[in-house]
Amino acid sequence: MNFTKDTGKYIVLFIMAVFVGTFATGCGKSSTSGEKASKDNGDGELNLFIWSEYMPDRVIKQFEKETGIKVNYNVYSSNEEMLAKISAGAAGYDISVASDYMVEIMRKQDLLEPINKDNIPNMNNLDEQFLNPTFDPGNEHSVPYMWGNVVIAVNKDAVKKNIKSYEDLWDSEFKNSLVVLDDQRILIGIGNKLQGESMNSTDTKVIQKSKDLLIDLLPNIKAYDSDSPKTMLVNGEAKAGIVWGAEAYLASVENPAVETVLPEEGTNIWMDNFVVPKGAPNQRNAEAFIDFILQPEVSAEISKDFPYANPNLSAHEFIDENILNDPAVYSPKEFLDKSEFFTDIEDAILEYDRVWSEIKQ
Repeated sequence: MNFTKDTGKYIVLFIMAVFVGTFATGCGKSSTSGEKASKDNGDGELNLFIWSEYMPDRVIKQFEKETGIKVNYNVYSSNEEMLAKISAGAAGYDISVASDYMVEIMRKQDLLEPINKDNIPNMNNLDEQFLNPTFDPGNEHSVPYMWGNVVIAVNKDAVKKNIKSYEDLWDSEFKNSLVVLDDQRILIGIGNKLQGESMNSTDTKVIQKSKDLLIDLLPNIKAYDSDSPKTMLVNGEAKAGIVWGAEAYLASVENPAVETVLPEEGTNIWMDNFVVPKGAPNQRNAEAFIDFILQPEVSAEISKDFPYANPNLSAHEFIDENILNDPAVYSPKEFLDKSEFFTDIEDAILEYDRVWSEIKQ
């Protein structure tokens, strides 16, 4: 299939048709307000808590240079790790990144500050279809950052079998040679999907069966890695992996033998968002940072290093066509039709936690 830039735009239309409510404003021009933020807050600091491998150092340095605001940078590897630290009272964070379902959870637990969108005029650069999502109506507590999916990446030089689905990875050919995301919702969700059930299932029997399936997969798992799973694919340590779409794309750039497989069962689609934790000491600086990131050229610079699908429509003219046209990043509609966003599964998360601990013990 020939994937064009228009394909990516159509995909966005499809995803947001199921994902968002009413629409907000469209594209706009870049503006800056960081210098004023630093003066308003006085201390000139920003405490950033974000996924690893998700923000280029040069972008941080550019923000510091332009605003005089010093950025203190800490990382985590999963939504659950971030939630645990913030809900346990880890004080001092001004800004973090949370996926769709996690924004909903944190909002319900009163762990987020309302965002003053008047301080973020560059929100006008976002595709309007990404605004006003069901997990945060009106974007009262979140601002879109990146979106994407989970795919299979396969080293064709090392794998004889024709891989079409997640189920194929249970083959003994992959003994001790898979790298998978260290993410309980994704792995258990795949187990659910293999049963023909939702990735968001709260049925104890379904979750238990997923545990059994994943235990059967353990002999094939060489490593859990949500930070940089592409590394083992590129250097040949792993024959295949369950990875972020952007990581599959980057692995294929470094090693052309690595190819993306869009699993026939469908997958997880996600959207990550900037949030301001409750009690943030430098909220004005956090809003200035978000506004800085949403400048088209800056947003495109991030996509250069971490090519996840970008909701900043104004940035697309600065993003490499190879990224915009790659199905690992901007997947076709028929694949997304079979895929799901995660939702807040409420008390069932305790069952997921228990099962995940038993799988990894």
